[in-house]
Amino acid sequence: MKIHELITTTDALAELCERLAKSDFVTVDTEFMRENTYWPELCLVQIANQEEAAAIDPLAEGIDLKPLWDLMCDNEDVLKVFHAGGQDVEIVHNFTGKTPHPIFDTQIASMAISQSEQIGYANLVESWLGFTVDKGARFTDWSRRPLTDRQIEYAIGDVTHLSTIFPRMLKKLIKTGRGGWLDAEMDKLSDPANYVNEPGEAWKRIRQQGRNPAVLGRLKALAAWRESEAQHKNIPRGRIVRDETLSDIAGHPPKSQADLAKVRGLSNAWRDNDIGKRMMKVLEKAEPLAKEELPEKMKRGAPLGKEGALVADLLKLLLKIRAREIDVASRLLTRTEEMEALAAGVRDLPILKGWRYEVFGKDALELVEGRTAFAVKRGKLHMTHMEKSAQEDSDGFDADDFSDDDGTFEEFDDQDGDGADELDARQPAG
Repeated sequence: MKIHELITTTDALAELCERLAKSDFVTVDTEFMRENTYWPELCLVQIANQEEAAAIDPLAEGIDLKPLWDLMCDNEDVLKVFHAGGQDVEIVHNFTGKTPHPIFDTQIASMAISQSEQIGYANLVESWLGFTVDKGARFTDWSRRPLTDRQIEYAIGDVTHLSTIFPRMLKKLIKTGRGGWLDAEMDKLSDPANYVNEPGEAWKRIRQQGRNPAVLGRLKALAAWRESEAQHKNIPRGRIVRDETLSDIAGHPPKSQADLAKVRGLSNAWRDNDIGKRMMKVLEKAEPLAKEELPEKMKRGAPLGKEGALVADLLKLLLKIRAREIDVASRLLTRTEEMEALAAGVRDLPILKGWRYEVFGKDALELVEGRTAFAVKRGKLHMTHMEKSAQEDSDGFDADDFSDDDGTFEEFDDQDGDGADELDARQPAG
């Protein structure tokens, strides 16, 4: 593979992008700094195909990144491959208002062909290529110039290794037939709506108990104000006010600016400084949250309760078994809150639709509705389908399931005749 010298001019960038535009795919990575700013500062872009690779200096004087953005966002013939690419995509969106498309993320794809939930890049390389990545330049200050040869070599390695791994990963996905599982996940990653920082929507990212319209109205106003302040000053929003402090103020608004000094998380200076005055004006003008904006109540069936919690635990066990059987990350199949909703009686769930239903949801539903049991066979847990639907008594179990014909209790039910002890995991229908 040919490794180019650091690209610092628009002409060299345009020539590179013209060649890469003929590729089936390109691998992309970025280096940036955001510890002290609201907007991440793009410091380096690395890009490669299977023949060549280069690092691009976006801080070089006079360079125009338009050829790169055109390749990323407007060329539908070239697949853009990232690893854990959420922040890389965000940077592209900040510059262009668009996102790379079509897109592929090797971290997400790994979940479909292994049990790795969020595999890191170094572990990915070691797993697929068998060597250890040099992490020496990992925490470097990428904004400082000039960049050293070691920094550039380290950065380019991120895309050259990925250009070797991706075709192998794609081949395995095709062989397993799981490529379609990832379509929705990749669509989410490339959805521009995920990267728009609208101040009026900022309150939704802050944890807040309850649905009190007055409290939520103040929280919405305060969060929008903080977001605007952070964007204008280009500093992290937490440097202005932390989330928990903003939430406390929304729930217990101070009566005067002087009272801001009593709020935990704010300094005494807030009692008479300009930013404190602006905050108080926001609080004074805040309106209760409109009814249509109130967060929905959790859609559940009957309250989960102790029995429901036990059912949810059985679903988690089933999830572990199934993820191990098919060698897939459990997170790709479902989340804890979704299993709890299923146990509580909710049926309009992603787990009960499409490929997730076929792979896991069908068995999960049968477990909840009493048509499945767990069995211990040769020291391993397995799942077995019951020949008849469960008929629960008042305690949630059918006594006939635990007795012989003469009504005596039988400790284990060897239904399939293989001598295995079977643990009946049937539960009342949700």
